[in-house]
Amino acid sequence: MIEYNEKQKFFHFQTDNSSYIINIYPSGHLGHAYFGAKLDNLDSLASLVLKFGTEVGNQVIYDQEDRTFNLNLALLEVSTYGKGDYRDPMLHFRLQDGSRLVDLHFKNHEVLSNKQSFPEMPESFANDKDKPDNLKITLADPIAKIEVDLYYSVYPRLDVITRRAVIRNVGTADLTIEKALSFGLDMLNDDYELISLDGAWIRERQINVHKLGPGILKIDSKKGVSSNDHNPFIAIKKSSTDETVGKCYGFGLIYSGNFEATAEISPHNLLRVMMGINSFDFYWTLKPNTEFVTPEAIITYSGNGLSKLSQNLHELIKKHIIKPDWQGKERPVLVNNWEATFFEFNERKLLRLARSAQKLGVELFVLDDGWFGDRSDDTKALGDWYVNKNKLPSGLSGFVKKLKRIGLDFGIWVEPEMVNPDSDLYRLHPNWAIKHPKYKPSMGRNQLILDLTNPEVRDYLLQTLSGLFNQANITYCKWDMNRNFSDVYSSYLPEAEQGTFFHRYTVGLYDILNRLTKAFPKILFEGCASGGNRFDAGILYYMPQIWTSDNTDGHERIKIQYGTSMAYPQSTMGAHVSNIPNMQTLRQTSIETRFNTAAFGLLGYELDLSRITPAEKKIIKGQIAFYKEHRKLLQFGRLYRLKSPYEENVSVQILTSTNKDEAMMLVHQTLAIPNDRYETFPVAGIDQDRKYRVSLRKQYFNLAMFGDLVRHALPIKLNANGILFNLLKNRYLMPMESEEQTVSGSLLINSGFTPKQNFIGSGYNEQVRLMGDFGSRIYYFKALGGN
Repeated sequence: MIEYNEKQKFFHFQTDNSSYIINIYPSGHLGHAYFGAKLDNLDSLASLVLKFGTEVGNQVIYDQEDRTFNLNLALLEVSTYGKGDYRDPMLHFRLQDGSRLVDLHFKNHEVLSNKQSFPEMPESFANDKDKPDNLKITLADPIAKIEVDLYYSVYPRLDVITRRAVIRNVGTADLTIEKALSFGLDMLNDDYELISLDGAWIRERQINVHKLGPGILKIDSKKGVSSNDHNPFIAIKKSSTDETVGKCYGFGLIYSGNFEATAEISPHNLLRVMMGINSFDFYWTLKPNTEFVTPEAIITYSGNGLSKLSQNLHELIKKHIIKPDWQGKERPVLVNNWEATFFEFNERKLLRLARSAQKLGVELFVLDDGWFGDRSDDTKALGDWYVNKNKLPSGLSGFVKKLKRIGLDFGIWVEPEMVNPDSDLYRLHPNWAIKHPKYKPSMGRNQLILDLTNPEVRDYLLQTLSGLFNQANITYCKWDMNRNFSDVYSSYLPEAEQGTFFHRYTVGLYDILNRLTKAFPKILFEGCASGGNRFDAGILYYMPQIWTSDNTDGHERIKIQYGTSMAYPQSTMGAHVSNIPNMQTLRQTSIETRFNTAAFGLLGYELDLSRITPAEKKIIKGQIAFYKEHRKLLQFGRLYRLKSPYEENVSVQILTSTNKDEAMMLVHQTLAIPNDRYETFPVAGIDQDRKYRVSLRKQYFNLAMFGDLVRHALPIKLNANGILFNLLKNRYLMPMESEEQTVSGSLLINSGFTPKQNFIGSGYNEQVRLMGDFGSRIYYFKALGGN
């Protein structure tokens, strides 16, 4: 709900659990009065708006008519530089006369019956159940001839507000935009900390907590993509806030290019939070009677800890960013051939893998890199999107028909934004690549990036990919992007527009994805950028899932997916079971741990299923059957993070159904601790007035983990290095402990779930839970009876 108090000059946005209040200062500047727990019956801002009784020393007085007011100590909704506010501004301009002074004042407002759409970029949208309340506030500087429209959409049930700014040149001369962030928000600092999701390749979105103090804390990307260095998401929280208790704020950006997010604490302990397009290496000439649209930002508040904050964001993404065709649609269990074959495959080898996968319950076969052109390694043929007939003699159509007879759908890998210099495409169009004509270009993975600011390049890619997708019954496409930007120069853009390159590239990508997904609405697109180098809400608008990381280690993925869940739901996270030792860590983890981790995402397998042991076949067949049985809960359940792998040896997450009929708990242990304490795992999200049957997913040990100790467990004495033991461990399934309890929801919520005793070194039997290093369990909670 949006209310405007004409007498007191303030706007009050209300969601189910929060209030957001904007005030208009007597000077005409737009202020930010409040964001937090819901306020009712508000008719005055007397206790919310900061006031000074006298002039504050060493400040620039905005207007001599009121010597108590200065912009440097005002809580603002929009900020510019030049009239005494010395904090980092949200907007910055260079005018025709060389000045940078812009002073924006409230002009008018309009309550919109429908959300304003800007289709050149991804954005949240309304649906039948959650139609947002919408407001446009216009600010103006009649001297600089600039107007700024602020668009707000309030999603009451989700406790989410979206914001963006649209800048208009209403004058007769060009002006230059040097900084155009999507939002700014000022509030009093309250012992706040900032959470960021930082990392690197194969170590994406690690949770970092920064204590805010005087000065500016900034995260950003200059890579041309949203990046694995820093994700376009931050949270602000009280130091005492945890996953279930305390107030916190979340901020995200529906954008896939260079971005910045800042938190500044002023000398008077005021906090300014801002986010938007990175102002580094950005300048945009705005012609008269034209406008510049900033990306849409997401803002949310929780008074009940970080899990609720994440749930707000998850619900927005699942229901208002991911396209309706894919909302709530269960995703297939897939096998990807990459780690099984790399570039060395032929049709016979692929079909052998496909037959093995189908027998285990896999539904989709994904053909990764190497199927096209003269592609035998990563040095050539990228950009030549025609089938390599030496590898696939029957072509894509013939190969897909063979897969269909086996009983599998087909998916394909592409990397359309890239080109190898050693390719037919580059030899034909060298000027289509991003590079400076006077410098030797630096390479990334032996490849260059195509210039998507050029409409000719975009049209070519659309035509080429459309031809590819029409060749066969393709139901899935993995869209990869394996390098960052360098040597940034567009041979298409004029000299004066080179500073617009990064944003124009991102909008160009969106243009291709928009046209392609409309033309092929039944293809499930999965985004990828060397794993998670472009994991953001902008990509999710076009592709409902993203390959979370190239790191498939069952232990490391716990931290990566846990961190990713701060902003994004598990239904967006591609997660695969791969071979051991793991390629990225050389770590050995059990196949049960690898599955349990991947099951809290979108399950796939990325190992040679035609070469696994009989025991592994039985285990994987059971895993896939379990996943399919509980797929809706695992993919779309409400996530609660209860124990963090960043803080504790044992992490706990739980997924619950909307009606609280069922839940799934993932417990992961990093290292075994000898003679450790008795454990109880916290529970959340279930109905305290119902009883639940708690059972353990059936899991198995590989006998090899016991080595020579197996002599004490088996009735016959075996040499752990002998042939007989080797045959046995590849065929015999040793079950883990079983678990089944009936417990009241009240007890589970207030006291936690107590499983069987963990292994403490003094013996093992069916009453002992042997987790071991990097061990895990999945527990299923099923409510008994009705509400």
